[in-house]
Amino acid sequence: MILLDGKATSQQIKAELKQQTDILIASGKRAPHLVAVLVGNNGASETYVAAKIKACEEVGFKSTLHRLPDTVSEQELLKLIQDMNSDEGLDGFIIQLPLPKHISEENILQAVDARKDVDGFHPQNVGRLTLGLPTFVSATPAGIMELLARYYVETAGKHCVVIGRSNIVGTPVSLLMSRNTQPGNATVTLCHSRTKNIEEIVRSADIVIAAIGKPEWVQGSWIKEGAVVIDVGITRMADASKKSGFRLAGDVHFESAAPRCSFITPVPGGVGPMTIVSLLKNTLKSYNKEVYP
Repeated sequence: MILLDGKATSQQIKAELKQQTDILIASGKRAPHLVAVLVGNNGASETYVAAKIKACEEVGFKSTLHRLPDTVSEQELLKLIQDMNSDEGLDGFIIQLPLPKHISEENILQAVDARKDVDGFHPQNVGRLTLGLPTFVSATPAGIMELLARYYVETAGKHCVVIGRSNIVGTPVSLLMSRNTQPGNATVTLCHSRTKNIEEIVRSADIVIAAIGKPEWVQGSWIKEGAVVIDVGITRMADASKKSGFRLAGDVHFESAAPRCSFITPVPGGVGPMTIVSLLKNTLKSYNKEVYP
């Protein structure tokens, strides 16, 4: 069993991005600029945004954080987005989700200029992904594909079962895994909460990508010998033995699944760090106008 170490791999990618940024600055150009918008004080969102800002600093990117109270109106947030869309010194920005209930996530995400949508959530970028055109792929699916590539995991002709159909992970990664690419060229089954005989389907999988948001839901007995497991889930679970009072668990029961796997991602330290570096890679793509010349 080999651990797909997202933490170590992300450090390698950050070193590559730092080298590219240093070359840009040495040639007299400005650094790529990523902006994060944080509405309210959701604890998980605070953690994610802090990690993104730290990663920007590590690779030499400029980063800006806009903090807004949870009482901000939708119109005020839309005005900020409009200003960022027209700011030529800004390459990409993210609106950290979730948003307060009085703000429509759909309205907000559609207001983001597709050329600066480094989260890859805008319908235009999702459409380009569906058609196999150059685009900003949402960061978690992009990170998964990068991790598979860096570990030379064979995916062609394999049966890949994706558990979860969200627009952020499950649906886009199912498209990427079916593409005529490497990694890719898999036969994909997309499962969700209404799928019948899900255990039986998972047992037939050469590759399992679990993104259903239910801690330790996928049991080791479901995993075929030699399968590859990508665990996207991360949930805080009470644990009195820990100083913090909790532990982080994935969607897969790691202890029972790992001995059966050829490759598996740990939680934490697997998909999470890859998500952040994929966001940075998208920002550099935007800076270099690789998607929208």
